[in-house]
Amino acid sequence: MNQHPDTPAPVAQDAAHPDAGLFGRPLFEDPSARALSRVGVVDVGSNSVRLVVFDGAARSPAYFYNEKIMCALGAGLSESGVLNPEGRLRALSALRRFQHLAQGMGLPALTVVATAAVRDASDGADFCEEVRRETGLRIWVIDGEEEARLSAQGVLLGWPGSYGLVCDIGGSSMELAEISGGRVGKRMTSSLGPLKLRDISGGRKGRERHIRETLEKMRDVMGDQRDRLFLVGGSWRAIARIDMHRRGYPLHVLHEYRMTARSVTATVKYIQSADLSELRSACGISSARMSLVPLAAEVLKRLVRTFRPKDIALSSYGIREGMLYEQMPQRLRDRDPLIEACRFAEAKDARMPGFGKLLYAFIHPLFRNVPEARRRLIKAACLLHDVSWRAHPDYRAETCFDNATRANLGGLKHSERVFLGLALLHRYSNKREGTRFENLYELIDEKTRLDAEILGKAMRFGAMLWMTQDAERGTLRWYPKKRLLELRLTEDMVPLFGEVAEARLMSLAASLQASVEIRRKR
Repeated sequence: MNQHPDTPAPVAQDAAHPDAGLFGRPLFEDPSARALSRVGVVDVGSNSVRLVVFDGAARSPAYFYNEKIMCALGAGLSESGVLNPEGRLRALSALRRFQHLAQGMGLPALTVVATAAVRDASDGADFCEEVRRETGLRIWVIDGEEEARLSAQGVLLGWPGSYGLVCDIGGSSMELAEISGGRVGKRMTSSLGPLKLRDISGGRKGRERHIRETLEKMRDVMGDQRDRLFLVGGSWRAIARIDMHRRGYPLHVLHEYRMTARSVTATVKYIQSADLSELRSACGISSARMSLVPLAAEVLKRLVRTFRPKDIALSSYGIREGMLYEQMPQRLRDRDPLIEACRFAEAKDARMPGFGKLLYAFIHPLFRNVPEARRRLIKAACLLHDVSWRAHPDYRAETCFDNATRANLGGLKHSERVFLGLALLHRYSNKREGTRFENLYELIDEKTRLDAEILGKAMRFGAMLWMTQDAERGTLRWYPKKRLLELRLTEDMVPLFGEVAEARLMSLAASLQASVEIRRKR
């Protein structure tokens, strides 16, 4: 049975405790994971050449360095058959720079792949040899199906266990790949990249006919794909920025941004009627990218009509992340990227690494019957509850919210980002009014906001009860029908339950609309 696209892949559970799996030994401490802690990859595309250096928790890495040069290697390729001469010089210069940067960072050899432009050009092999002579870098030229596979693996880096259709658009090609249960299935490539579409004869009608016929042939091969459509590639991201601008959407994070078929149709019309120069400036899109957007928009409109997906999600992860995923052992791939990233953050930044697990166990009775999707957010919040302690006390709550909503985290919907951010905000503040983020609160409903407040206040109280690992701990008990919150104090806890801790307990009870009983454990 297919897994819901918003649900991460199952993870192994510790038989001793039903919640131990996500709190098991973090894999970033494993030697095989540490070997992936600093990986540099270069993607030589038809439109851009990009270096990404990954660093940090191997399952959910941070972007240690990220640089892109718009070279347009594939411009005019359909007519000339060769790489754009100016683009070739710019690409060589970029690769020379990237190699020097890698050496300065102490990286092992860069992994460099080239896609449609280099594989299609008659002088592609000559370009690769020139790069090898000038920089020592070896370029791996991959075919369209391999490009589709790597892009799909990049999506799986952020959504383990997802199913749907991955569509990666570059300058000279567009790939489709099917993913299901954490595996890549059928895949194929096409010439529907915007640089290629520029050269289609017959103007707009000629392009529309070519796009429609190509996508119908792709549907015949790929079959029905009515699940989620994952969009990968710079042109799709630019269209998503425009969709955000048109809607007045408050959270400007592209990864996991959702669109519908109706919003795609509205945004395509918006692009076609807009002054592109003004739109480019308003949305922060480069002129080189904006020149391709109208052509990509024509493809997206027909793509959605052809495959009729259930919903549409933007993925900032693509071929470069797929190259990192390729190097991961399976046990690392199977971990939840959100929890792994939070474990790494706790180990690196918290005052008492490991306390997040104890905090979760303490507050767990309040959330005993929540769905698994909410449970993983509660675990993530407990792991992150103390990582922003260095921020100034006056801004700590807002810093927590800002970090949660804008951090590079995989497997996290925008609504979940806001829930996590609000919970962490309430870890440091009883009130959420008066912040600069109030427009983002509307991405979740009032009940979910209250749930985040309760979680935050529970962590705020629980954080007062730091003690040694072997100390006997008290417990919380929650009786929702009676609206009763019971705290059972051990002898070790009694000295910790001072005035501030009591005030925080009462604030939590107020949010629960509960009365409080305090007992001594004997």
